[in-house]
Amino acid sequence: MENTEAPPVMPAAPAAEQPIDTPPTTALWDAGVRLGAAVTLPPLPLAPVAAGMRCSGPLRRVQHTEGVVSIFTGIDAAAPGDVLLIDNSGRTDEACVGDLVAIEALQAGIAGIVVWGCHRDSDELAAIGLPVFSLGPCPASPRLGPGRTPAPALPPFTGRDGDGVTADSDGVLIVPAAARAEVAAVAERIVRAERAQAEQALKGVSLREQLGWDRFLERRRTDPGYAFRSHLAQVDGALE
Repeated sequence: MENTEAPPVMPAAPAAEQPIDTPPTTALWDAGVRLGAAVTLPPLPLAPVAAGMRCSGPLRRVQHTEGVVSIFTGIDAAAPGDVLLIDNSGRTDEACVGDLVAIEALQAGIAGIVVWGCHRDSDELAAIGLPVFSLGPCPASPRLGPGRTPAPALPPFTGRDGDGVTADSDGVLIVPAAARAEVAAVAERIVRAERAQAEQALKGVSLREQLGWDRFLERRRTDPGYAFRSHLAQVDGALE
């Protein structure tokens, strides 16, 4: 006789114990601050083409000097899992990434594209799904050659091949290659601490109670220079 009983429902693991695929940019930034690592941001904020896009991987720089020729050359040089940084000098008067470039990168195993400049074909890019981050949309294609107007005077986009790049809804950041593993490990601890704190707060245990706020204030009375970041490190808390 067939057993029609439903299998037992296993309780979900607490949020603090659930696996962390890739730490978010916020946790990576906080980890970099704790470690004194030179985690950097683009000179201007970059945003995803569509909500929910995120990517992480080794950076592969592409200097946009010959249009799609530059990008295809960069894809040839990249490894699966790399994130392409297409450096178009922060131009907002033209777009250097569209749907066909995204499809080519996706089929090559590229994890995502960060454009120091603009994109176009926004609806198509959202449908393709490859994470693309840029300064925003622009319908114009690149104008190459002698008649091209000068690029804006902006600071250069930092980051070298092999550095870690992570991009999500909060923006894009770069982690130096030598610090990638350590920053990621600390970021994971921050995420787990914040998850555990959120669970406790929703159960009625305030953050001030969890983080020993009274102890911090008592220490500050005798040591006015005592920083809250130092206190968080003492109690293994996260609120940055």
